[in-house]
Amino acid sequence: MGVAREFRSFFRRDPGVTASAPGRVDFLNTHQDYKGLPVVAIGINLRVFTAVGRSSSGDVTVVSGNLMDEGLPCIARFNARDPYPIEGRSFSSYVKAVVAALMRQGIEVGGFNAFIRGYLPIASGLGSSAALAVSLLWGLNELFSLGLGRVEVAEIAYRAEHDVMGIPCGRLDQYASAFGGVSLIRTRPPCTVEELPRINGSLTVLDTGVKHSTAEIHPVRQGELAEALQLILRGCSDPGLRSKLSSNYWDVAWEELSEEELKPYVNALPGRLARRVLFTLRMHRSTVLAVRALKGGVTKDLVDEVAEVIGRSMKDTLSEAGGGADALLRLVGAIMTYQHRLLSELYEVSSPMLDRLVEVSLKAGAYGAKLSGAGLGGAVVALSPNAEVAEAVVRAGVGAGAREGWVVEVDEGVKVH
Repeated sequence: MGVAREFRSFFRRDPGVTASAPGRVDFLNTHQDYKGLPVVAIGINLRVFTAVGRSSSGDVTVVSGNLMDEGLPCIARFNARDPYPIEGRSFSSYVKAVVAALMRQGIEVGGFNAFIRGYLPIASGLGSSAALAVSLLWGLNELFSLGLGRVEVAEIAYRAEHDVMGIPCGRLDQYASAFGGVSLIRTRPPCTVEELPRINGSLTVLDTGVKHSTAEIHPVRQGELAEALQLILRGCSDPGLRSKLSSNYWDVAWEELSEEELKPYVNALPGRLARRVLFTLRMHRSTVLAVRALKGGVTKDLVDEVAEVIGRSMKDTLSEAGGGADALLRLVGAIMTYQHRLLSELYEVSSPMLDRLVEVSLKAGAYGAKLSGAGLGGAVVALSPNAEVAEAVVRAGVGAGAREGWVVEVDEGVKVH
């Protein structure tokens, strides 16, 4: 394997373990994991590989092959018992944060060397930092016989980014990378992951080439949502409704709230704040319907419910399908596109380039498309009926300004090679 050869070339010895973890597309319920809502993610065959071996001392040396290729600072060096200071968002900080998160769980590792090679673009809405953390953790888990399972590795990777580095992320990326497949991730502890049936269509990823930062985008939307909730609570005297609310967006019982019961309070909010609340409710409701379809197929009653949520044109869309798998793809695709519209109009995290790539994907024959990740850059994921259409989506996307595009496959979670 390539990363093992790179390890051998740099460290002049063989690695003890080689592991890899997938990137992911943020398939359904984007920007909801940090509110404790369930999300659907798909592990894809753009992976991060880590070769790791014990060092002859207590020191840690970790090398990024990607950064080395670009002539950028590419080596993290520190003592395994003292992974500090951790400053900024550098490669070294991510590696140190993984070791620090292990230590916070009472888990110490000895000195080690590692070489990391990633095959997914950085800061492009595909979960590259989580894949790095999960891949490294799984390698250390095997190398030092730590006895950690996928849930523990995902949670420690989350703690590394959220608690140690202070990134205001949810748990979607880390759990998606650990488990892979098509996963329904319930993000409120104790977190669970349910494997959903694989989708028979083809997935395309279009990279805008515009880098984004979760640390810059999330705090703004989180602050707006907190402000909206404070105003709603100030005007609400209904004890039943108040019991579901909180000034902290994490503590709200979102899954028990309806748009109807919140309507008078949302209508009294400033427009920007009202949009953030409506986004949260509508995004989740449409995700619940999509998950029902993925689990149980398309029924007339479900089509009626989806049409009520996203528009009567849904019935026209499904009337073109032959039933079965194609009807499912069309329904889920329509919900994807609806969710992109919510992200663009109500959460305002899209961009002209992202909107354009969604539009050209649909014109090229995709059944649905939406941004993946925090937004304001990054990538678009599109769902097509077959590989031929997916290739056409790549050509259309690159022609419309995407830096790069791939037809990707659903891939398994973190593993040892």
